[in-house]
Amino acid sequence: MELSNKTRISEFLLLGFSERPELQPLIFGLFLSMYLITVFGNLLIILAISTDPNLHTPMYFFLANLSFVDICFTSTTIPKMLVNIQTQSKVITYEDCITQIYFLILFAVLDVFLLSVMAYDRFVAICHPLHYMVIMNPRLCGLLVLVSWIMCVLNSLLQSLMMLRLSFCTHLHIPHFFCELNEMLQLACSDTFLNNVVMYLAAVLLGGGPFAGILYSYSKIVSSIRGIASAKGKYKMFSTCASHLSVVCLFYCTMLGVYLSSAATQSSHSSATASVMYTVVTPMLNPFIYSLRNKDIKSALRRIVGVQVM
Repeated sequence: MELSNKTRISEFLLLGFSERPELQPLIFGLFLSMYLITVFGNLLIILAISTDPNLHTPMYFFLANLSFVDICFTSTTIPKMLVNIQTQSKVITYEDCITQIYFLILFAVLDVFLLSVMAYDRFVAICHPLHYMVIMNPRLCGLLVLVSWIMCVLNSLLQSLMMLRLSFCTHLHIPHFFCELNEMLQLACSDTFLNNVVMYLAAVLLGGGPFAGILYSYSKIVSSIRGIASAKGKYKMFSTCASHLSVVCLFYCTMLGVYLSSAATQSSHSSATASVMYTVVTPMLNPFIYSLRNKDIKSALRRIVGVQVM
């Protein structure tokens, strides 16, 4: 059977942020700097946790996993963008685009799952402190991370396989700096109703479910903190989850802002610019949030720097 022109497409063009050649070196330098800060910052968090026995606790185990996922999340999009700018080529093959969608969904949803697991960890630590080490045992911590990986891998695989059933017109221009699922569905030539149903259902279940768990955990945490008599005790309890709460607000607010701005303006350029917030800026800021607001992490980082200097 002869394939139609709509199914023979082998590559796309990523239009990026700007067509102006004089801006390309600036964009390259900016994103290279942010990428290096993200990678080295999160690697330092992982190194500090793995080398300091005092940080071998459930909370920091989840934080090390979050840092690893953030590195992978950023590495899914930025290196390809930097290569395209350096080589002055905007081409991405069909296979690379589907692969990028797979890993982008995988690590984005993993971020959501790990943030919800970390919220549960803080809930147990504050609301059930006497049973914390019994409940949050190494087996349960490993199981929570494993289940998160399995569910995210299956979801990403489903979304990617659903993309394979679509046909695209030839010479397709993607007004973005990476292949985003929602953007690709809008550019498809074939019917995307089933894809949209699966995408939004997964967003509600895998995005809304963990978020509801985070809200429930923090409602219980706030109730427990309000029951503490001394202001010093309240501050101490709140400080143990302040970093995580900051990361949760940053991640969800930026993602919500991306889709609200794209829906309100219908501008692909503004959507691409807003996407930078959750794909680059949030993973870059996470190490700073945890290191600046956490004495244990700061102490471990000082030891690492001290050893390197000696």
